Amino acid sequence: MRNLDGTAESLQSIPDRQMSLTDPDARSMISQAKGTGVVGYNVQVAVDAKHHLIVAHEVTNIGSDRSQLSKMAQAARDAMGRKKIKVMADRGYFNAPEIKLCADADIEAFVPKTATSSAKAHGRFDRADFIYMARSDEYLCPAGQRAIYRFSSIERGGLNLRAYWSSACPNCSIKAQCTPSDYRRIRRWEHDVVLEAMQRRLDRQPDAMTLRRRTVEHVFGTLKHWMGSTHFLTRRIGNVSTEMSLQVLAYNLKRVIKILGFSKMMRAMKLVGA
Repeated sequence: MRNLDGTAESLQSIPDRQMSLTDPDARSMISQAKGTGVVGYNVQVAVDAKHHLIVAHEVTNIGSDRSQLSKMAQAARDAMGRKKIKVMADRGYFNAPEIKLCADADIEAFVPKTATSSAKAHGRFDRADFIYMARSDEYLCPAGQRAIYRFSSIERGGLNLRAYWSSACPNCSIKAQCTPSDYRRIRRWEHDVVLEAMQRRLDRQPDAMTLRRRTVEHVFGTLKHWMGSTHFLTRRIGNVSTEMSLQVLAYNLKRVIKILGFSKMMRAMKLVGA
């Protein structure tokens, strides 16, 4: 108990309040099972959709994927020598500032929005039921009333959000289907147009997430099969990064042999070496 008390005191001086006695660099990773986690590392890979080659990868000890999108997308674009690319990621990567960074870099992102609407879960109107009218900077609500701009605030990690609501809310005949509060407030990020453009892309390409799954999950499945149930054999982030790089190199070599054949691959390597 004294040892545990000492550990608890030590945790107070660590920014993320985490300590791994097996590997000091390892951190708790969010797992698919609700309320559980795995202590280890977060491997990021960018895979080209045509050949399933790994064009960029990185090992981090950040527990979620939300801050990884733009960095990996730009690394993939640079590695492929392209000016513009499309990047597809699962909803775990949905992060408004990250999507904005992709748009600023001429990268078309396809990331489904996370389903977090409590109103929809309780059978009430969702935010998507309110239509934004850019010309007048107003929202048209399901009752046909206009929600006008009221004020701006800095929330949720520094996002500048604009608040809208209608004065007709208290006397609305369908208020019970909308909100239990006096007014239904709608918040809009100052760069929401970027997210709306991405949603239109997703609507035009409904198979985007199917393409994502059959591209990157193929790679992860192969690597996990090779590496076994414990995955990494080394400790500390530098060593783990090296181990992952060797796995990526082996994967890409085997993949290129499969695509070109051994003789063509050897000729290509000689040309690159020359």
